[in-house]
Parts: sequence; structure tokens; C-alpha cells
Amino acid sequence: MKLPTIVLIITVLSTGTVHAATLDQLLQEYRAAGAGPFSAAAGAALWTREGGAQTCATCHNTDLRTVGKHAKTGKAIDPMAPSVNPKRITDDYFIEKWFRRNCESAWGRACTAQEKGDILTYIRTQ
Repeated sequence: MKLPTIVLIITVLSTGTVHAATLDQLLQEYRAAGAGPFSAAAGAALWTREGGAQTCATCHNTDLRTVGKHAKTGKAIDPMAPSVNPKRITDDYFIEKWFRRNCESAWGRACTAQEKGDILTYIRTQ
């Protein structure tokens, strides 16, 4: 096996581990805040839950593997599903930033630690 191939394999495998560690760390922080256990089914229900101006699915679609579209600007939004967009849930700062913005715009309030954990658990399965 050639060196570039070996380096590529190691990079891909270690990147997945780092991404999982970042997400697991966030879920642990939510547990420390009193949330959990987390449920992909609850996250799926939250994804389409009405309660404010829109739902998560309004911009991100019900099929997380597809490109979404911002409701106001029309700007394309990369798929949420890690199966087609491996970088999607890999940066804790970015995740928290978008939770702050999107929960407020969808539901008119901040998401709870339980809601965040359920949504991330759901996204992780896609």
C-alpha cells in the first residue's frame, strides 16, 4: 500500500473519531446540565414541531440528506445528515451558535439541553 493511501485512511478514520468525540462531549455537557437520556425519536419529533414562526424542517427539510433552503433568504443550506455531509456536526462552537439562532427563530426561545441532545442524537442517525 502506498504512503498517500495509508495517510488518507488514517485521516478518514481519525476524523470520524474526533467528530464523535466532539458530539459525545456536547451530549455529556447536556447531561451534566440535567438532561438525558436522549432519544432520536424525540429529536425527530422536535425537528417538525410547530411552536413559532417555523420548524427546523422549514429550512433544513424533513429528509436531512437533502439540501435545504433558508426560508427568508433562499440561500442553500448544506444537508444536515452526517451520512452525506460528514462535517455537519463536528464543531461544538458552530453547533451551539446555530442552536442559539435557530431555536430562537423556530420556537421563539432557546432550546433546552434536553432538546439539543435529542436533536443531535436524531441528526447523528441520519
